[in-house]
Amino acid sequence: MEYLTFALAKGRLAEKAMEALGKTGIHCEEMKEDSRKLIFVNEDIKCRFFLAKAQDVPTYVEHGAADIGIVGLDTLLEENRNLYQVLDLGFGKCRFAVAGKPEAREILDKQDLRVATKYLNIAKDFYYNKKHQTVELIKLNGSVELAPVVGLSDVILDIVETGSTLKANGLEVLEEVCPLSARLAVNRVSMKLKHDRITEIIKGLKELELK
Repeated sequence: MEYLTFALAKGRLAEKAMEALGKTGIHCEEMKEDSRKLIFVNEDIKCRFFLAKAQDVPTYVEHGAADIGIVGLDTLLEENRNLYQVLDLGFGKCRFAVAGKPEAREILDKQDLRVATKYLNIAKDFYYNKKHQTVELIKLNGSVELAPVVGLSDVILDIVETGSTLKANGLEVLEEVCPLSARLAVNRVSMKLKHDRITEIIKGLKELELK
């Protein structure tokens, strides 16, 4: 039997992913150890696991270095890779939203609105394709909440969980973009060559949702 390889987004999402997979009988004791290993293996069930930056998970899956990836919908939307997005796992829930100072609500639909974001592709799709609005997009890599506070942008487009960071900086959600959660993504070739094993995993994870 060939190995089935999983790429997991580092951090809390990977922990939740292994917890869910564990309930379906897929687990890896090596991952619980304090180790500098890059790849963790369960020889009994012929499964391999590795942790990667969220942005890299879709790349590993698209190119077949991983058969299955577990990562947030935000990353899949932004990376837009050629893979199958097969299942909403129901954890890691948050949302994409436009946020800014309360007074910015009055200018949300104006042309040349200045929008700071880490997610240029998602912002382009939202403004250009859905709202048919011409905006100025400003790419940032750090805390985007700073941008409207210091006058770099009118608003931001970012992931919002509790909204506490926004509130602490005098900002609020002005417009909802879309809900987010962790997703199971599958390599297109793997879905054909390892179809039975992968569909069994999908079935097991779906049953968890029903319990």
